[in-house]
Order: sequence, then structure tokens, then C-alpha cells
Amino acid sequence: DVRWSDFGFPGRSGKESTLWIGSEGANTPCHLDSYGCNLVLQVQGRKRWHLFPPGDTSFLYPTRIPYEESSIFSKVNIANPDLKRFPEFRNSTAHVVTLSPGQVLFVPRHWWHYVESIDPVTVSINSWIELDADHEARVEEAITRMLVCAIKSAENPSDGDLWLNPTEVEATSHEINLQYLNKAVSAYLKCQETRASGQARFSSTGAKQRTNASCKRKRREVGCEPESCTLLTQECDFPTPKAEELQKIPFGPHLIQVLPQSHKTSVMGTVAVESDSGDLLHENEGEHFGKLQCKRKRLLMSNDCETATHQMDSDCSPCTSQTALSTNDLLDCLVNPRVISLVAQLLLEKMRV
Repeated sequence: DVRWSDFGFPGRSGKESTLWIGSEGANTPCHLDSYGCNLVLQVQGRKRWHLFPPGDTSFLYPTRIPYEESSIFSKVNIANPDLKRFPEFRNSTAHVVTLSPGQVLFVPRHWWHYVESIDPVTVSINSWIELDADHEARVEEAITRMLVCAIKSAENPSDGDLWLNPTEVEATSHEINLQYLNKAVSAYLKCQETRASGQARFSSTGAKQRTNASCKRKRREVGCEPESCTLLTQECDFPTPKAEELQKIPFGPHLIQVLPQSHKTSVMGTVAVESDSGDLLHENEGEHFGKLQCKRKRLLMSNDCETATHQMDSDCSPCTSQTALSTNDLLDCLVNPRVISLVAQLLLEKMRV
């Protein structure tokens, strides 16, 4: 039996867990989970995890195509990044760890991760831990679903663009998506009301006790020795600490920190080999998301400088062709995590009035 209570989550067992079985070379594309944080127990074989902090989101080129509820994918092939197409990936900071049988990995909220099996048979069990921040995340996911389904459903289905991940059975209707959004907003507002009333009761009756407890806690923290300290966090989306700060954390003999990888090495843990053009090895053709291979069709549009619209002067030389914008290009902007977060905030503010 899996007892997640050993990690501070009483009552959580195998019923709240997922079993993962893979073979050598199997991998999970780089993505982040919209909800909660994650505990992963490695049972058999080894898996290599490449983790990136939330602050690296813009460097990982997030996309929601193919669409999957609660998963934001990266366009970058982490195993073989094409730095010509995704130059900002150079600025990302990977935290790489090989998980062996018996080890448990904690994946904080909104940390990107690419996972690969490096043994013939790998077995692991994970559990997603719910957080209060999930209420707002559900609003964001409902907005995303509504936009993606509305825009992609309007396209000609004969184009062969497989925009749904295999985990999604079918595109939901606009009416159903609107119901999802209203329920998510209602749940968020109810949670906020409950929290506000609880804080009001606590502040009116426990101010003195809270002050005394705070003083005791400060005295205890100042005088504690590393062997007796325990690392506890109330929020899973804590900022990435600097290396020198990490060295001060009393991890103890059974808690190992996953440090940032050196910038002198590639994301695969080996010295980067540059080509004559200064770029790393190019990414494999196509973008793989689980079983789905999404092939993007791009239309070339000639830009004739001799036409009256584009002509700058009589001596203008022919311009290079540019790629025509697609629906997916538009969606990458509309449902970018930063944009969706702002839309959710505006919507929730509107509902509070």
C-alpha cells in the first residue's frame, strides 16, 4: 500500500494515486500541471527528470495545442532543442535528477518537467496534491477550454489538424464550456468567502495567542541546530532560491536537494556540442505529445515588393517569403498562461462587484 501520510498527507493512499509503467526510451513531453503539486515514488527502474521553475515559462514556449485539460505543453523538444526556432530556451535553467527505486520526488506547483525512462522497465506511482490556488486555476482552465474549443471548432475539419490530445475524447460544446466556467467562478468565490469569514473569526479571538506563538516560533528558529530543523513550506509555488541560499537549508540525510544544472552543460547533462553555425543539434521533425504527433502545416506567402502595397521605392529588391499566421499561432498568444491569468483576474474582479 502507498502511504503518502509519511510525507505529511494523512488519509491519502493508493486510491488517490496513479500508476505509470514504461519502457526504455519512453518519455513524457515537457509540460506543467495546472493543478496542485506532485509527489512521485519510483518503484522499479530509473527515470530522469528535467525540471524547470515557473519563472522559465516564457523560455519554454508554452502552447495549448494539442489541447489537454490541466496540461500546458512546451514547444521545445527538451532532448534535442532547436535553438534556431526557440532561441530563448538558452535562458532556461534545468534541474536534472535521476530517480531510483525507493526515492520520492516532490514537484512544486507549476514546475515544468520532462521525464524519460532509462531502464528496460520502469514503474512509478504519483499523487497530485490539491492546493487552495487550484480554485483560481480552474477558472483559468475553463477560460482556456472555451477559447480553444470555440476557435478550433470553427475551422474546416478536413484540414487534418489534430488539435485534441488523445486524453480528450471530444470537443465540448460552447454551452457546456460556459457551464464549466460559471461553476469554476462560483467555487472560487465561495472559497474566498469561506476563507474571509474564517480569518475574521480567527483575528477577533486569537490575536494574543497568535502573537505569543509568533514570538516562540522566532525564538525557536533562531536557536535551532541543523539536525533538529525541519523544512516545511505552506506554499508549493515558492520562488527559486539562489545556490548559496540552498546550501543553508537543513535538508538532512534523507532529503536531497535538486540543484540547478550548470549553464555549461546541455539539458541532457552533457557538454553542448555546437555546429559551425553556432546552434545545437536541431530538433527532430515533428512535435511529439504522448501518442499524438502534431504536424503543423505552414503556408508560405510571397511578399512581392513590386506591388503598390509593399513597394518602398523603385529600386526595391525581392523580399524573402514569410510564414503565414495560422489559427494555432493566434491561440498561442490568446491562451498564453500570462494572458489567461490576466483574463481570469479581470473576470473575477467583475464578479465581485
